[in-house]
Amino acid sequence: MNRGFSRKSHTFLPKIFFRKMSSSGPKDKPELQFPFLQDENTVATLHKCKTLFILRGLPGSGKSTLARVIVDKYRDGTKMVSADAYKIIPGPRGPFSEEYKRLDNELAAYCRRDIRILVLDDTNHERERLEQLFEMADQYQYQVVLVEPKTAWRLDCAQLKEKNQWQLSADDLKKLKPGLEKDFLPLYFGWFLTKKCSETLHKAGQLFLEELGNHKAFKKELRHFISGDEPGEKIELVSYFGKRPPGVLHCTTKFCDYGKEVGADEYAQQDVVKKSYSKAFTLTISALFVTPKTTGARVELNEEEMLLWPNDVDKLSSDSLPRGSRAHITLGCAGDVEAKQTGFDLLEIVRQEKGGSRGEEVGALSQGKLYSLGNGRWMLSLAKKMDVKAIFTGYYGKGKPVSTHGSRKGGACTII
Repeated sequence: MNRGFSRKSHTFLPKIFFRKMSSSGPKDKPELQFPFLQDENTVATLHKCKTLFILRGLPGSGKSTLARVIVDKYRDGTKMVSADAYKIIPGPRGPFSEEYKRLDNELAAYCRRDIRILVLDDTNHERERLEQLFEMADQYQYQVVLVEPKTAWRLDCAQLKEKNQWQLSADDLKKLKPGLEKDFLPLYFGWFLTKKCSETLHKAGQLFLEELGNHKAFKKELRHFISGDEPGEKIELVSYFGKRPPGVLHCTTKFCDYGKEVGADEYAQQDVVKKSYSKAFTLTISALFVTPKTTGARVELNEEEMLLWPNDVDKLSSDSLPRGSRAHITLGCAGDVEAKQTGFDLLEIVRQEKGGSRGEEVGALSQGKLYSLGNGRWMLSLAKKMDVKAIFTGYYGKGKPVSTHGSRKGGACTII
């Protein structure tokens, strides 16, 4: 077929369709049942985050309509970037490489301005293209929400042939379909804190490290952190655990490895996961902890949050611990330690608690009571638990290690 810029005479169809869908309000439309449109707590929370909504779907499936509804919902601080504006015909990207460069430049410019809500309207059917967008989101510290229309005809090429504005045939549409039939799974799912809550928790963690490093009980146990255990030597724990992690802090639920991890598909297909995707939650932080390898925050999950918690992640060797035992937020790690070690460290602490020992109370810090758990492990039970706002979504980037400068064993910290 002719792949020129010709369009059907009814190019205004999407706008008519938009008015039709919007006339009775989003709450009456099944195709608009998304937490980021329906749940006011989520809307309020997203206003405090930096979010890139990436729309995916076949031409004519309702992406542009959905994009406009999002922009209309969030209004100020929202920008939409559309492939249609660059006359990019859905299909192979090769013929439109220059147009995509201009589109990406526009998107990056908005990212540099820290626009809170960015909406990208394109088919986004190719993994390679999505990976480019995820890299940009990482670079500018945006959380990603993938959005696909819920219209009944979204995968019906016969109907889409009549609805799409580019005169694409059913055969043209079928060529795009394989990349959109299966869900695109993230590296991991989790709750991602708002920028303000991330900063508040980070500061609480830093204060804990500073006070712990100066505590007399800790100084007696320096051998777990300093090789050679030189008498009277002091350690700067903030440096030991590296600098601040990049981006916002998060609590992982399920590691998926883009679908390669055992149980990833089953987790992603759960109704509660699908309905909770992009929804706001309030996580409760009950304690902060330090081990020779990691420092983190202990998360207490409520009943609603526990529904999103996998069944198989709270096991340590042969021990089966209470569900949700591993729920944590990594705040830092030492040397070349991977961030996932934080969860294992917390499970060891929980196993000790299950055995009847909470450790020895050795004093009070400004934020709560300090307990020594032995083997260089310390727990700060917060006098006042912290509530932090977070969005449940996926992390789709490559999770590349980020090196930070530290001292002694605390050389690099790998946290994403």
